[in-house]
Amino acid sequence: MFIIMDDFYRRIGKNVALARKMNGLSQLELSLKMGYKSVSVISSSEIYYKKKHFNLEQLKKISEILNVDLCDLLK
Repeated sequence: MFIIMDDFYRRIGKNVALARKMNGLSQLELSLKMGYKSVSVISSSEIYYKKKHFNLEQLKKISEILNVDLCDLLK
């Protein structure tokens, strides 16, 4: 099965947004917990704006902050 990367990154962004909302965190709160000073990384990556997406290090941090299995963010 061939996965189109754009679709894959969009799906990951949606999974992160859903997990973040289920944990009651805003984009700013998650950004601050990750060490960023603004929401730009989170907001852009959640919607794959201008092809910006989460990298593995960011996804690992997000999974730890949200107490979600990393694999669940990739499904």
